[in-house]
Amino acid sequence: MARKSVGSDMRRRALLGGMGAAATGTVAGCTTRLLNDEPEGVVLEPQEDQIADAEDLSYPAHGQPLPEFELRAPLAGETIASEDLDRTAVVTAIFTSCPAECGVLLHRLVGVQRRVDEAGLTDSVVFLPITFDPERDDARALRENAESLGVDLEAGNWHYLRPESPADAEAVVEDRLGIGFERTTESERIEGYDFTHAVVTLLVNPDGVVERAYRGETIDRDRVADDVAAVVDAFPAE
Repeated sequence: MARKSVGSDMRRRALLGGMGAAATGTVAGCTTRLLNDEPEGVVLEPQEDQIADAEDLSYPAHGQPLPEFELRAPLAGETIASEDLDRTAVVTAIFTSCPAECGVLLHRLVGVQRRVDEAGLTDSVVFLPITFDPERDDARALRENAESLGVDLEAGNWHYLRPESPADAEAVVEDRLGIGFERTTESERIEGYDFTHAVVTLLVNPDGVVERAYRGETIDRDRVADDVAAVVDAFPAE
């Protein structure tokens, strides 16, 4: 299946569903199938807890292509391009100094990684957390984060991705992926600077089409693992 190109309209979507609080509050309780037509190239049914039509969200959702990016994976010593992915991918955005939500999310994704391994699907799935804090998240910080969370780096399916600069992080995470974040020095959580940011995790099939966009840090490990397995099963290895 050919990938579709993605325009730069992510930015102008005003982070609807990206920063999330206001949008979630106004639409809570109305989580139904909002798509009128079944999108092509997806395995999973429309997402029942999607808060709005995919085209009205800042980030790509069910049936939409994953925006293209090419980022360095410091711990692997290689560059990973989204268009070259041939596995089911779990993509999110984090910063390792985050004292709360990012740690919760990554810990749960580690649980998904373990379930994937137990199901014998390690070689068919890749986890790609992208840092939007490249100033602090160098290779050492990323490795320490992996060790503290119990990430299985030896499995070869978990790669932290690091933009070259804060400007590159904004271009990839906010402009292309539509996952909003804003740096602030008015924080009691972290000395120096902190981030106000959305928490969105994308499940992408090997054809580069988004199957799920999970909101929030308290993702259900079993649900995500089951969704991952369903997508992998639909794309058998050649």
